Amino acid sequence: MAAVPVATPIAERVRPHVTLIALLSLGHFVIDLMQGALPALLPFVKREHDLSYAATGTIVLAATLSSSIIQPLFGYLADQTARRWMLPASVLLAGTGLALLGIAPSYPLLLACVIGMGLGAAAFHPEAYRTATGVAGSRKATALSWFALGGNVGIAVGPPAITLFVITLGLGGSLLMLIPALVVAAVFVAVLPRFTLAARGSTTAASAAGVNRPGAMALLVVVVMLRSWTSLGFTTFVPFYYLDVLKADPSVVGMLLFVFLGAGALGTIATGPLADRWGARPFMQWVFVAVTPLAVLFLHVTGPLAFVVLGLMGVTLVSTFTVSVVLGQQYLPRNPGMASGLIVGFATGTAGVGVTVLGSIADTHGLLAALWISALMPIAGFITAAFLPRPHATA
Repeated sequence: MAAVPVATPIAERVRPHVTLIALLSLGHFVIDLMQGALPALLPFVKREHDLSYAATGTIVLAATLSSSIIQPLFGYLADQTARRWMLPASVLLAGTGLALLGIAPSYPLLLACVIGMGLGAAAFHPEAYRTATGVAGSRKATALSWFALGGNVGIAVGPPAITLFVITLGLGGSLLMLIPALVVAAVFVAVLPRFTLAARGSTTAASAAGVNRPGAMALLVVVVMLRSWTSLGFTTFVPFYYLDVLKADPSVVGMLLFVFLGAGALGTIATGPLADRWGARPFMQWVFVAVTPLAVLFLHVTGPLAFVVLGLMGVTLVSTFTVSVVLGQQYLPRNPGMASGLIVGFATGTAGVGVTVLGSIADTHGLLAALWISALMPIAGFITAAFLPRPHATA
């Protein structure tokens, strides 16, 4: 009978801090709003500056490397001590970089803008993911899926928003993207300090137990790289395929990306509970099986059916993002910030090298060749994911 009273405090201790997760999700929305807007802005920038596909792919590479390669460093810093000031500063930096991209007068300044945007994302994600994980309670994937929802919605809203602004106001319309960054940065400055003690205490306790498994983490990074190659390949080159090959209306670009990324945002909410029930490792593996036929089918259809297939791709592919972070933090329980930096940053960013290679392939062999490579990449992801070790049980 003595065990009964003990259950109540334990249940209370593992409940998520809903307010803090919601606030972090709001910041995640703005950060990924900027990153989501970039692919839709690129066709207009390419046309304005008369860039090749390879040069355009280099812009994507600059954005992904600056937002990713340095992320493990920010993750290391987040694991040492809380730096909450990074959250408003990073939101403001990312918004400024994207806002100025539309009016940058030269290619070097285009690269400088995307690097600034990328550094903002690099600073935000490890601190935010570490904080969110620490206050997520016992059902990590479920709680983090709600935090990730903000980012996925931002990625989905970014393309139609920037397309509307640019079609209506010209490339200078990108300056409107600075407004949400300013508002949310101000909210962080005003509100976030109230939650610092709760977040710090929870994250310190969470990282105190467990044994790091760097070998398993390295293999997971490869899996996420392969997953990201497919995702980045489609978000980067599907707009060009519709504009340059199918000669579609420019307004279709934003809607295509919205369907793909918006469906991924909705899928995130569903996959969190499923991953908590089935386990993050098997979920990560079998999603590659599901996405491959969808990617191939998309290249054979047009019209409304293409939007349906692209949406199903988003549900299966984009929604694994949070699950991979949870699995990474299970492999590196003593360094959750580093784990999120490696997954959200390094693994995704190094996949940007693949996008640059795809850009060269598109220049020499056509856009369809680049898209076919992206569509078949999940096969390699499935094979690699089969070697992921089972994570240790957590308390």
